[in-house]
Amino acid sequence: MVGRFDDGDNELNTRRRRVCNACERPANVCLCDSIPAEALSTSTRIVILQHPHEQRHPLATVPVLNKCLRNCQTLIGRRLRRGDLPLLDSLHDAASDQHAAFLFPGTDSTPSMEINQWKSSLGDADMNKLVLIVFDGTWKHAKEMVSASLPFVSKFATQVSLAYDVHVDGGTKFSSDLTLRKEPFGGCMSTMEAVARCLGILEPNGVEIESRLVQVIRLMVRFQSSFLKPTNRSPKLLKRGKDDEKKINSKSFCT
Repeated sequence: MVGRFDDGDNELNTRRRRVCNACERPANVCLCDSIPAEALSTSTRIVILQHPHEQRHPLATVPVLNKCLRNCQTLIGRRLRRGDLPLLDSLHDAASDQHAAFLFPGTDSTPSMEINQWKSSLGDADMNKLVLIVFDGTWKHAKEMVSASLPFVSKFATQVSLAYDVHVDGGTKFSSDLTLRKEPFGGCMSTMEAVARCLGILEPNGVEIESRLVQVIRLMVRFQSSFLKPTNRSPKLLKRGKDDEKKINSKSFCT
């Protein structure tokens, strides 16, 4: 994919905010070298409900994901309901022979099935007729969106998840080359990475598709990291770090 840049009207503004017409990102963080020249085809149909606040977030991955995948559709809103999309309506009315799942970590009241187990549970079902529903927003917004959508999606879709652990702190932009924003707990990730991991499991050529999408995310994180300013840790954090180091050394010595 070759990037083309919009020069705008003001010369000063042009230098600061030249935008690539292909990936629609500022020129200095253009992703065209990593986005597939032709959108990747998948048998799995992806439906994303994106929270309105997420639509213009500079670190949103859904716009990039839509450019990478041919069979991906995004709805803007706070809940899924009848009338939003003919595909979902047909699933709700049992007028479709496709199998659907929505991706979100489970709770005691709404347990989830790991996505690889869900795939196995389908048995001899046609793997070319899968629908994956994803909710895009902050953790707080995503929970609200899922809760509001449950009366509709629970009629036809299974709640699935990737591996996660609510007792482990989530990754940060300092701890992983795939993390754009602080995650609430272990296993949480950007929407684009989550879809990549799921397609890696669901698609016949999933390893290749996952690899291509992860490559794009990695470049996004690299660009973001280049703008981060080094921060000085507070004395309190430094003391805590030294105390933790002493504990580790003490344990190592004892064993």
